[in-house]
Amino acid sequence: MNNDCKHRLLFVPPSTQDRKQGMLSATVVLVMYGDYQCQESADVYRLLKVIGRQLSISLGEDYLCFIFRHFPQIQIHSQALRAAEAAEAAAVQGQFWQIHDILFIHQQQLADGCLVEYANDLGLDISQFLQDMCKHVHLERINQDIESGTHSGVTATPALFINGIRYSVGVARRRHRWNLKELIAAIVTASH
Repeated sequence: MNNDCKHRLLFVPPSTQDRKQGMLSATVVLVMYGDYQCQESADVYRLLKVIGRQLSISLGEDYLCFIFRHFPQIQIHSQALRAAEAAEAAAVQGQFWQIHDILFIHQQQLADGCLVEYANDLGLDISQFLQDMCKHVHLERINQDIESGTHSGVTATPALFINGIRYSVGVARRRHRWNLKELIAAIVTASH
């Protein structure tokens, strides 16, 4: 298999270890590699939430499984890794998706003090949260996501894989490549 082909496929298949909404047995499994400080990641995540709701209504709850994997681009986003750690610290307390939404909404405010404030607002055990953050307890998991993304050819966020195949659009559309209708079409096409 040539390198171009290899980097269109998802290297690490979806598993129960992933942060997911929906069942792994869904007709379509969509994996997103994202960065909490990346505006385009936030935009795509918002699009995917709309798509998820629409497809759930029209095609059923078990049609789409959405998986989020961390890919903080620390060379350009200085707070992205800490935000990913905060998300994982919240996940341990059963609040991953709640803080996930907050981090994307407030991506301009990701300093440590803000992260603690978000955790507090969610009613998390703050001493546990702080301990996890201080000891970088979840760094290995985040690094596994980054490594799996790198093996799949991910170099920037957001990166989407639909049923294991990289979703991409032409370079000419680079600035406005995330389009609701096109994404829905790609997801529906993947199910056939």
